Amino acid sequence: MNIILLGPPGAGKGTQAKRLEETRGMMQLSTGDMLREAKDSGSEMGEKVAAIMARGDLVTDDIVIGLIREKLQTETANGFIFDGFPRTLKQADALGELLDDMGQTLDHVIELRVDDDALVERITARSTCANCGEVYNDNSKPIPADGACEKCGGTEFKRRADDNAESLKKRLMEYYKQTSPLVGYYYVKGQYSRVDGLAEIEEVQKALEERLAG
Repeated sequence: MNIILLGPPGAGKGTQAKRLEETRGMMQLSTGDMLREAKDSGSEMGEKVAAIMARGDLVTDDIVIGLIREKLQTETANGFIFDGFPRTLKQADALGELLDDMGQTLDHVIELRVDDDALVERITARSTCANCGEVYNDNSKPIPADGACEKCGGTEFKRRADDNAESLKKRLMEYYKQTSPLVGYYYVKGQYSRVDGLAEIEEVQKALEERLAG
């Protein structure tokens, strides 16, 4: 089973992808992670990526598709979760052609739908454990009173520099400009559904499982 998780920055795609990896044996394919991995690999493709990033240029769709092809050919998993790709209709067409060429299917496209104001409020209150990445929130899940992460016991926490209202609104605008057309694209194909991305993590996970079972 191959799926796409859609949703703006902070909607929880990464969190839910990790849970699907744990419960279903799937593999998350994050564009950012693949590019960083390729850049550090020393491979021919990696050298191309490193040179492009060193110039400050955007990596082309062809290179990203090439990296995805390599992952599909070399990794063993019970399906893949595409996170951060596709972002545009052109990329959606390219991914569809790649999967067809490899005899694979795209089974679900699930959007983690959010209310923008609530999302901004949630993300600006977010911090993570510097050691294990556990996410905390000043309002709904504050850092424990003893100052230690409940998951690993770490005592250092950090906030992303761009987790502020102004930066988030700019990131949201870019997301909607680029990615909103994908909703209609995949709806017409009968692959699109959505869940409430602002529900509790366990509730979102349950809703995703229900979509995947349907």
